[in-house]
Amino acid sequence: MKTFRFFFSLVCALAIIGVALISINCAGTTDASVSANIGDQPIWGPTGYDRADFYYIPDIDSYYSVSEHEYIYRDGTEWHHAASLPNTTAYSSYDQYHSYKVVVNQPKPYQDNENHKAKYTQYKGVKTQPVIRDSKETKYFVNKDHPEHDNWVKSHQQ
Repeated sequence: MKTFRFFFSLVCALAIIGVALISINCAGTTDASVSANIGDQPIWGPTGYDRADFYYIPDIDSYYSVSEHEYIYRDGTEWHHAASLPNTTAYSSYDQYHSYKVVVNQPKPYQDNENHKAKYTQYKGVKTQPVIRDSKETKYFVNKDHPEHDNWVKSHQQ
């Protein structure tokens, strides 16, 4: 009987340890860690976001797609996608580094433009939002365009 109790206790203890190890392993693989895209965000993007799919830019009532590296802007009633903004007076004073960007993580955010325009109008003209280029947080050094990227790469090769 003592032998049976010993083996039963041992099996229970191993089962508990196994469940604990699986739980710890699963805790490290959340969606947030898998879906971070700091390295893909432009260096003029705002700090504070591990994931950004689109930026809404109140100054020009337009969007930027982080994954496609393109602006989405309206010309009349049509939305256009392009690597750069058109050379018109509507966009001539736009400064990537000194304009506010709102992170929008939803597909085709321009389809909800009226809501974004109303919700974020108070950010139009705000020029003080910190950008990735100027950040001293090491998590942004993974971005190949960050000024500290080369030093970060060297420190991780050792």
